[in-house]
Amino acid sequence: MTFGEHLDELRVALFRSLIGLVIGFLLGLLIAKSVVHWITAPLERSLNEHYEKVSEERLDRLYGEEVPVNMLAFMQKERLVFDEVYIEQEELQRLAGDAPAGFAGLATEDTDLAEVTLPPPSHKMVKTRLWRRSSNDVQALSTQEPFMIWIKAAFFSGLLISSPYIFYQLWSFVAAGLYRHEKRYVHIFLPVSLALFWAGALLAFFFAFEYVLRFLFGFNRLLDIQAEPRISEWVGFVLFLPLGFGIAFQLPLVMFFLNRIGLISVAAYMEKWRIAILIIFVVSMILTPADPVSMMLMAAPLSGLYFLGVAMAYWMPRGRNPFTEIYEP
Repeated sequence: MTFGEHLDELRVALFRSLIGLVIGFLLGLLIAKSVVHWITAPLERSLNEHYEKVSEERLDRLYGEEVPVNMLAFMQKERLVFDEVYIEQEELQRLAGDAPAGFAGLATEDTDLAEVTLPPPSHKMVKTRLWRRSSNDVQALSTQEPFMIWIKAAFFSGLLISSPYIFYQLWSFVAAGLYRHEKRYVHIFLPVSLALFWAGALLAFFFAFEYVLRFLFGFNRLLDIQAEPRISEWVGFVLFLPLGFGIAFQLPLVMFFLNRIGLISVAAYMEKWRIAILIIFVVSMILTPADPVSMMLMAAPLSGLYFLGVAMAYWMPRGRNPFTEIYEP
């Protein structure tokens, strides 16, 4: 094919991929609400764990080893946290049923609350704990933010739904530039490419998110900063990280094709592996948020996939060119 024909083939592949993405997006609108609840589940679990640890650390600082073990177990079971408040000693006596004379008959069902005059607060104050269930609500700070979250969730769902068709179109474009006997490899590498993409995305969602959130919430506790995450920031994080993982996991196939077209030999891969690992860590740092946990969770599998790409380039058979001479117009 000429260069212009290759551009036409690329234009057709991109247009068809866009049509597939639009159809996937429309289907994603139907399940966007369920997807939002699904992707916020790791955040809610991490928030519960964060608040429980904050309460445990506060109890340890206040009472040390005097905290009963059964209290900690009850806190974890019921997901309880506490606030320290000051209350008047007379008020405690009133709540206990031993009200002083000044409170006797202060308010009844027939009393107008506007006419009730409370006595001045006593200087005797008691410090106590009020227990409540931990609040793991994710906040939206603007009225239009939930709508944008719904759109983002639909786009994320549509991208995953249409990913097999999009990968098929991209590999069809690659197949257009191959010899007839080489096009059979597309049927091999298409499912491999799709499997690597899904493996990276699932690794990010089911494994990386938990550790990243624990690391970030740990710094909140270290600096005594209250964690109140916004749903828009979290959904953006959920969208970006799995896509970064899925694209990065295409590394073995990229290495294989660079070898087959003669740009990089297997010997060069093995000779420059230290530089390649360094580049992998730098790219992982760029494609992940600003924390070392997510960077390591991407860089470690990619380092293994690098050597998988070397193995593919070395062990997979080479196709034979059926043409004995090159035709130059």
